Amino acid sequence: MRMTKADQDLIAAAVARAETTTAGEIYCVLAPRASDYREVPLAWAAGLSLGLPILALLGGFRPEALVGLFGGWSIGHAAAQGQTIFNALAVYIALQAGIFLATVLLVSIPPVRHWMTPSGLKAARVRQAALDQFLSHGLQLTRERTGVLIFASLAERRAEVIADEGVYAAAPKAVWAEVVALLTAGLRRGDVAGGYVAAIERSRQILAEHVPPRADNPNELSDRIVLLGGED
Repeated sequence: MRMTKADQDLIAAAVARAETTTAGEIYCVLAPRASDYREVPLAWAAGLSLGLPILALLGGFRPEALVGLFGGWSIGHAAAQGQTIFNALAVYIALQAGIFLATVLLVSIPPVRHWMTPSGLKAARVRQAALDQFLSHGLQLTRERTGVLIFASLAERRAEVIADEGVYAAAPKAVWAEVVALLTAGLRRGDVAGGYVAAIERSRQILAEHVPPRADNPNELSDRIVLLGGED
């Protein structure tokens, strides 16, 4: 999903219109992804390499049976039995290492890694990315603390709205879930610009009701959407 210059202009115009009816400052950011989730392949590899052998043991499998797969050794006396156990453990460890490596390689494939990343982790990373953008762009520095960030991440198809304390003090937090739902719906149907425009319009309605414009109503933040990661 690419965002054209026309899309960006459409969003900027929607922000400009919205801010004529409120003292709130709306700021939009679009990210290609919230995180690369580099720990996910390692987490799956560790879990499977440790968990699968345990499940096999609980299912009745015995490590010494592995020795037979590689030619087998006879158990004629204590020394031979000890060697057999050692060989079984060595094969067992080698299989664990193989499972670990194969899982890392498989889950490192971007589509597989995305699919195998827990939903809760995605939500947490999108939330953290939105908080980082809120602070890095100075939304907490508006005159009456009325900045509102509308953030979306394409890879996760998730959105976040973060409002400053001046807005939260006036408007109930629950209403912002409606803004998130509108933007998320746009992401899922492939209409990013349309999702932003709908989210901005709903934000305008909320802000106009709870944070009306002042006699002097300067534009403290840019109306143009910020595209992270080289989006066009």
